[in-house]
Amino acid sequence: MITIYGMRASGNCYKLQLLLDQLGRDYRWVEVDSAHGATRTPEFLARNPNGKVPLLELEDGRRLAESDAILCYLAEGTPFWPNGAGPEDAWLRAQTLQWLFFEQYSHEPCIAVARFIRGWLPPEHPRQAEVPALIERGKGVLAVMEQHLAGRQWFVGERYGLADIALYAYTHCAGDGGFDLSPFSNILAWLARVQAQPGHTPMQR
Repeated sequence: MITIYGMRASGNCYKLQLLLDQLGRDYRWVEVDSAHGATRTPEFLARNPNGKVPLLELEDGRRLAESDAILCYLAEGTPFWPNGAGPEDAWLRAQTLQWLFFEQYSHEPCIAVARFIRGWLPPEHPRQAEVPALIERGKGVLAVMEQHLAGRQWFVGERYGLADIALYAYTHCAGDGGFDLSPFSNILAWLARVQAQPGHTPMQR
């Protein structure tokens, strides 16, 4: 059985929970409180020198870090990842990776960071001053998603897949970071479609 080291309230970790639950796959979850230093212990750093969760550990001891790399590995050979050898599936895979990179480079650094500051740091912490700028940046990110979803159900192709899972993780709880999603009707409709998918399980917040 595979093992996931993660923090259930983290969107990056929740992505893996959601995919595994929707696949109906057995796994062992080891809760790691990364918000309070549990990823900086010598024991954890021996597993992942980068000191972050999530971390996937296979039965043979091999380990894989970075949430979207783990998603791609777990989705191999499943309907969540285009598996064909032809040019169309190659294009769908590239588009999926495009959105995974967008999620980590553009989306997560403002939407997830605002959520962390508001949810895990005390009100008097100096980083609270960063939140207004993060919200402004995040509105631009959400606008990109809103425009892309105009006239389409899913982020890539005609079916729910990894891009949707990756972007859903922090978008659905963006309100925790101070974001108002009400102006983004396409995103709200997409969130509802994701939540209606078979095997969907909520984030444990």
